Amino acid sequence: MITVFGSINMDLIATPERLPKPGETVMGSSFTTAAGGKGANQALAARRAGAIVRMAGAVGDDRLGSQALALLADAAVDLNGVRSAAEATGTAHILVDDEGENVIVVVPGANGTVSEEDAKRTVGGMTRGDYLMLQFEIPNAAIEAALVSAKQKGVISIVNIAPFSADARRLGAMADILVANETEFDLFVGKGELSDEARETTMRTLHAGSGQTIIVTLGADGVVAIRRNEIFRAAGLKIEPVDTVGAGDTFCGYLAASLDAGLGFKEALRRAAVAGSLACLKPGAQPSIPFAPAVDAEI
Repeated sequence: MITVFGSINMDLIATPERLPKPGETVMGSSFTTAAGGKGANQALAARRAGAIVRMAGAVGDDRLGSQALALLADAAVDLNGVRSAAEATGTAHILVDDEGENVIVVVPGANGTVSEEDAKRTVGGMTRGDYLMLQFEIPNAAIEAALVSAKQKGVISIVNIAPFSADARRLGAMADILVANETEFDLFVGKGELSDEARETTMRTLHAGSGQTIIVTLGADGVVAIRRNEIFRAAGLKIEPVDTVGAGDTFCGYLAASLDAGLGFKEALRRAAVAGSLACLKPGAQPSIPFAPAVDAEI
């Protein structure tokens, strides 16, 4: 079973022809809303991949809160771990240009009220061998408490170090499985922009010291990972992206679901990479998450 402890947002999406420079105003061609939040996205991805999934977090007692949970509820994600908060539901303000590139500003809202007590209660309902998924859109204290509790219970923790924060190095190092894109990983190790060769060398060094499974997504170039002293690579699909929002979350959800289902690590990486590619073919974070038959047909 998979439990996702993380953020639940509504995404507010505008589509300019190009992304504005600092201080610049550009005209947009459309505006839409979609359920999002990295935690909720990963929960829906894991569920669409075929896993039994529980979501834990917080939303506001407002209209956006019910909208943010609608797709999760429709997918039969267990929402008993989601509580109502006095703060407004979190929002993500997203610009996506004609090339599918995006910039995002996140306003935490209710996500900022998620606490250490929430973490302990969430992990307390898990059993040894379950998977716990975490991201960095809830308070660091709650993330740390969840990681400590997971270690004590023998729960397998997966941390996606996005959005990157000052505590990412410390918290990321506490996870059993670390997932980052190439920019986040380079920030994580604090060495500036790395070449592919230097990144792989750095991954080997970190893994040798910790034994931690490290996974770095590379966009169109697929994914590279190290596990049990072995380097793995997996390719995604060659596509023309429409919208890259949510691709990383889709990867994480499918990865967790595939591992939970007993797939080998190499096969799980490939399935997750293919799912992440397919998520780029539709706009929006959650609406773009593919269902398992579409992913498995491409493998």
